[in-house]
Amino acid sequence: MLKSVEQYYSEKIKRFGASPAGVDWNGEASQKQRFFQLSRILQGTGPFRVGDLGCGYGAMLGFLKDLNYDVDYTGIDISAEMVRTATELWPKDATTRFEIGSKFSETMEYTLASGIFNVRGETPDAIWTEYFYDTIMHLNDVSEKGFAFNCLTVFSDPPRMQAKLFYADPCDVFRFCKTNCARNVALMHDYDLYEFTLLVR
Repeated sequence: MLKSVEQYYSEKIKRFGASPAGVDWNGEASQKQRFFQLSRILQGTGPFRVGDLGCGYGAMLGFLKDLNYDVDYTGIDISAEMVRTATELWPKDATTRFEIGSKFSETMEYTLASGIFNVRGETPDAIWTEYFYDTIMHLNDVSEKGFAFNCLTVFSDPPRMQAKLFYADPCDVFRFCKTNCARNVALMHDYDLYEFTLLVR
């Protein structure tokens, strides 16, 4: 199922390089808005062990560094092209690593996931929904202090919705996280993008 997603994003990064378009976003402003919403899970400026699932070329790392967060960062992506680009862009040191994969192999204090649920291609909605909730539980299992993720919303304008994309009901996702993950869950749906962000502490 994820092979088609890997091919989709690998083609994007090959075509557009280390840019928002290279990870299928429409601009830097919206990308930073997403990162800001996700970063609200972090309490203080660190030091933290942070995992970034679907890291792309490491733009989240750049965002955190620009805001002077002190992070021991692990970025994971299913696309080898993304990981190759990230390792070329960011110098190797003891606090930065990029890996090919779809799951974390060790626990982190915080984990983040931006945009990884959006493109389902031709995968049936029921199968993608199962993957969606399984991945949320994986983030829950490997996060010691909390995790944050975003997803396209069913409250998008119908003319703008696309069949290849996955849209979730934020109320259902909030209930799932409250029931299965933690007591402290925040739903952010008050920013001008067709998505929502969940913070689970």
